[in-house]
Amino acid sequence: MTETRKLGPVVGLGTYGTFLDDVDLATEVVGAALDAGATVFDSSPRYGAAEASLGAGLKGRRARAVVATKIWAASVEEGRAQYEAQQRYFGRVEIEQIHNLLDWEAQLPWIEAERDAGRIDRVGVTHYDPGAFGELERALRTGRFETVQIPLNPLERHCEERILPLAEELGIAVIVMRPLGGGRGERLRRDPGAAALAPLRWRRCAPSASTRGRRRCSSGARLILASIW
Repeated sequence: MTETRKLGPVVGLGTYGTFLDDVDLATEVVGAALDAGATVFDSSPRYGAAEASLGAGLKGRRARAVVATKIWAASVEEGRAQYEAQQRYFGRVEIEQIHNLLDWEAQLPWIEAERDAGRIDRVGVTHYDPGAFGELERALRTGRFETVQIPLNPLERHCEERILPLAEELGIAVIVMRPLGGGRGERLRRDPGAAALAPLRWRRCAPSASTRGRRRCSSGARLILASIW
């Protein structure tokens, strides 16, 4: 049984580079994640077509998912436009995060208003760079954020110094990005070789009873796991 915390099962699915604009792949990957017990799906307008593909992949099973997406905008107008698109993709947003603190003080009031109106469940904030953790700490100390997303793995432990203790103190739920490494090109283990991936590629490309001919193969897709604290 998958361990659960405040936001749900401790393993979720990130969508940065996972399926891009491949709706068929998104449908397959999202289904596999849900079947494995994952319910939290993280995305962002910064990830290209990932939000639209995730929305399509959740069709018919949206009620089983918690969508944690982001606003990544340098103006309120751009941020609202991103949010309107998210409403079309997902219907509603369970966790709306301000991506990398971008224009956070201007974006926060209208996002809070959407939460207070019941269209968002939680408001969060993210950053990947320890150099920005001072500003991240300042944002968290306002008491206006309910989640924070930061990198944490054996190669990236900067958040242990101040951000994690502060989150515990304030009761803020933590979403971990890059639990398997990957920041600045560093991973905890090497990517599998072509021979190890060959059976998976064959399965992705093999014909099925529900399709005609050979399915389009997307060998560049990759899963990104996020531990939910």
